[in-house]
Amino acid sequence: MRNRILSFIALSLFTASAWAFNFTDTQGHAQNLDAYKGKWVLVNFWATWCPPCQEEIPDLISLQTQYGKTRLAIIGVAMDYRNAKQVTTFAASMHINYPIVLGDADIAGQIGEISGLPTSYLFNPAGKMVGYQLGALTKAAVEQYINSKTDTKKK
Repeated sequence: MRNRILSFIALSLFTASAWAFNFTDTQGHAQNLDAYKGKWVLVNFWATWCPPCQEEIPDLISLQTQYGKTRLAIIGVAMDYRNAKQVTTFAASMHINYPIVLGDADIAGQIGEISGLPTSYLFNPAGKMVGYQLGALTKAAVEQYINSKTDTKKK
């Protein structure tokens, strides 16, 4: 567990202070970093056929339920799919409650390297990329990281 947390909280090697992305989700809504200023943003690249992706989805749903209105925005980016219907049907069957974007190389290129699935990027409330995770996330790891950074700012 400690290695997973340490891997997730590794600081980005990028030097820019803020990143931007511009996606359109399966509902036709724009998803961009500017719209979430003041919130943590977790962009999760996944696929319907990916077992670790399927394992982390319940934790992402729980995070969205608990923090989505106040502190954290989750955006799922589906990769390596046959068609949009496959993705939307899968998302509905899993009761995914966060926006889903149909991804491709251009979408991924707006954020960073995707060398495997799942891959997640975390942006802080100021819009700076602060974390990267190759492999499944857990709710506990995300909460621990966000809470530790929020507590530090309060002191």
